Amino acid sequence: MGRAIPGADRASGRCARMGVTTRIPVVIPTWNAGPVLGDVLDAIASQHGSYHADVIAIDSGSSDGTVERLRKYGARVLQVPSAAFNHGETRNEALTHALGECAVLLVQDAVPASSHWLAALVDPLLQDASIAGTFARQVPAVRASRVTTHYLGQWIAAQAKPRVVGPLTAESFARMPPAERHATCAFDNVCSCIRLSVWRRYPFAATPIAEDLQWARDVLVAGHRLAYVPDAVVRHSHERSIAYELQRTYLVHRRLAEIFGLATVPTVGSLLRAVAATIPTNARLAAGEPTDRLRAMLRGAALGVAQPLGQYLGARSSRDGRELLRTSGI
Repeated sequence: MGRAIPGADRASGRCARMGVTTRIPVVIPTWNAGPVLGDVLDAIASQHGSYHADVIAIDSGSSDGTVERLRKYGARVLQVPSAAFNHGETRNEALTHALGECAVLLVQDAVPASSHWLAALVDPLLQDASIAGTFARQVPAVRASRVTTHYLGQWIAAQAKPRVVGPLTAESFARMPPAERHATCAFDNVCSCIRLSVWRRYPFAATPIAEDLQWARDVLVAGHRLAYVPDAVVRHSHERSIAYELQRTYLVHRRLAEIFGLATVPTVGSLLRAVAATIPTNARLAAGEPTDRLRAMLRGAALGVAQPLGQYLGARSSRDGRELLRTSGI
């Protein structure tokens, strides 16, 4: 059953109707976003069609001019203490200020790649009442490394083919193998659009990561559908530090085990095999970089250890019911 948000029901305008400009809330959690936020806001402002974006930013203690940049743009800025940030609850707080049938969720460095991004994301949801959410295609940032591009390309939210999934019954979900559960429930708040009436019944869980995947599972089993819309494109990728990549992979795979029962690297033996396979793959990719090949190859080798290790520790943490890695700032 969903957990209702107290006080979230309020008068709402009806979403897009032919020939009528409709205001769409765009929720962006921010923290020291840097200059790329200007690119994000410019791209939002350049959208064509019958939708107008109302940006609602929820900032957790920026000190680099992010809040000033948002206010200059005309965004509504909410603020939470840095220590209180949570991927699920912080988005829930911002969404209580959203009016209408739907709201877009975007991260601070996902740059819409065309002037029809908003329409492509919103239209399918408004045209089909059974769809609870849509999510966009992600393409690498212009200067993304070959290793980063390779791994992003394996995610469902990087594919060219659209899809609609659901609804699911609890019984059909339980019969699925863990990997199929994950693939079926793929959803990504890097760039998504959700139906607010569904969110009010099924708000995001309080969680350090993967609030989108848990929400997707819950709404699919509740009888809704989800759509992947690759015509809505954002540029988004990261060149994370090795320590950050290890911590993030650990948290993600602990959550994948909790939500789907998925353990991609379940044993020490599979960990060793994964490392042995990943390091050469990353080295080959890094060797194709136009500059700094040695540095790229060293980073690729380190990632070849950090990513499988994070997968192994995350699944084991879920299985054992205890923390195996200290994390912060993820």
